[in-house]
Amino acid sequence: MPRALILGGTGPVGRASARRLLRTGWQVALTGRDRGHLPVELAAEGAQFIAADRSDPAQLSAALGDGADLLVDCLCYTAADASRLLALASACGSTVMISSKAVYVDSAGNHSNSATPPHFQGPVTEAQETLAPGAGDPLTRSGYGANKAAAEQVLLDSGWPVTVLRPSKVHGPGAARPREWVFVKRVLDKRPVVFLRRRGSGVDHPTAAANIAALIEVVAAKPGRRILNSADPDAPNALEISRVIARQLDHSWDEVLLDGGEDPELGGHPWDARYPVVLDTSAALQLGYQPAGDYAATVADEVEWLVGAARSLDSVRFRAGLDREYFRPMFNYGAEDQHLAARAAGS
Repeated sequence: MPRALILGGTGPVGRASARRLLRTGWQVALTGRDRGHLPVELAAEGAQFIAADRSDPAQLSAALGDGADLLVDCLCYTAADASRLLALASACGSTVMISSKAVYVDSAGNHSNSATPPHFQGPVTEAQETLAPGAGDPLTRSGYGANKAAAEQVLLDSGWPVTVLRPSKVHGPGAARPREWVFVKRVLDKRPVVFLRRRGSGVDHPTAAANIAALIEVVAAKPGRRILNSADPDAPNALEISRVIARQLDHSWDEVLLDGGEDPELGGHPWDARYPVVLDTSAALQLGYQPAGDYAATVADEVEWLVGAARSLDSVRFRAGLDREYFRPMFNYGAEDQHLAARAAGS
């Protein structure tokens, strides 16, 4: 029976990958700091949890044991992280590092976290120019992509069969910042309207954790030194995403589609890209990858997870644990109600 070790495996990518591998006959071990973050259903299916700090080489080595057929790293953010991963790769048949589309830059050097949004001239391929490798804090907007680029360079220059995956906006159960919450919460709050900036036209390609898992399964059987984009087979805009989620929750609302010049406090959402950001996944398809499903099919698990967590006995802690700084501007119900009242008064 083949063995897989997933570092940082209790997040959305680790969960989806473990579930897919377990159901196709793999032994799967996931590392993390808190056993409580391992879903009970994964444990019931046979997933093993190993307490290990990603920054501790001794703990990582102990988790790997005599080796693995597949090693997946969901927490490789820096060149130092990549070096620790390489120390394990020699005992593994295939190694996968989860990177990010944040490494890509347009012709002007802009990227997904820069002050000026990138303007790509069509779908982004793996040959697109990237940020120069950098250091600093990888958890900041300025440092995230540069550090990912540095980690990629260390791995790819090593000569080992390491596959670098570059997903876009990842969705799936267990996400630390589940972007779909911006619409799920509105449904739970019984809001009769949804406000969308730029008329909901923003496109920033989503990537289902389930689709990353499907690609990882292919890579496990075909080890190699390569870079692959990972994204859903479709790239819905924000308006389409809002409709998918409302439909899945059997909710209807009025759509207030705002033009660019209206109140900047209204209509914010996670897919508000000024220019479309779409990843080309041709290379993955040519390798034999088949998507697990489109956005609507794959996001259903995350929506169900969000609703369940928000209604659970631990719902207060769950809601408090969401990134308040990130989501707060998207739930300005008072400003929305004032806008609606002003519109009604003027009609």
